[in-house]
Amino acid sequence: MYVLALVTQKGGSGKSTLAVGLAVAAMENGERVAFVEADPQGTISKWKERRGNPYPRVVRVADPAEIEGALSRLEAEGIWLGIVDTAATNNALAMRAIAMADLCLMPVRPSPADIEAAIPTLIAIRRLNRRFAFVLNQTPPRGCRLSEAATSLNSLGVLALPYVGQRNDHQDALGAGLGVTEFAQGGRASEEVRELWRWVLKKLVEGSFDHEQNANKAAC
Repeated sequence: MYVLALVTQKGGSGKSTLAVGLAVAAMENGERVAFVEADPQGTISKWKERRGNPYPRVVRVADPAEIEGALSRLEAEGIWLGIVDTAATNNALAMRAIAMADLCLMPVRPSPADIEAAIPTLIAIRRLNRRFAFVLNQTPPRGCRLSEAATSLNSLGVLALPYVGQRNDHQDALGAGLGVTEFAQGGRASEEVRELWRWVLKKLVEGSFDHEQNANKAAC
């Protein structure tokens, strides 16, 4: 099972909304997906309550020690992708989620304050030697602020593509208990999330291949 963690200490970065969008996009691609919600705010659990579909499953955890067990049980059930949603703080739950992740996604809005606030999470990810990528989220359609933010994030690490625009469909979908690709199937927001999911999928699979290659080298 692959583990994808949405992490950053900045509130309002759109972690939960992006996690929901990616989960539903992966399900549309035929993958078995479940959430581990490590955010006391419970945004994803509330979304699930509004959802008529029993999938994806949501497992809530309140203690760092519970994350590994939750992921192990999901893997035993045949879940292919576990998505961990974390709180807007570098607390022990978030640190454990980072440690368990095959890939960490850090949603960042295109502003100097948001980029600066992402640095402590980036330091934690690097300390734990995990793979990561920034996602420019809630972006305006154009402007120098967007290009400046992209340049700054590229200098700090990997920047996922595409950027995810500030569009009402994301919030409307969340309120309806849907993923944005279910809510507005042909909309620009859906196109961006599907494309981002393809980018994430490629990185997850590449990471697995690299791990296998390293293990084979070590055995030689």
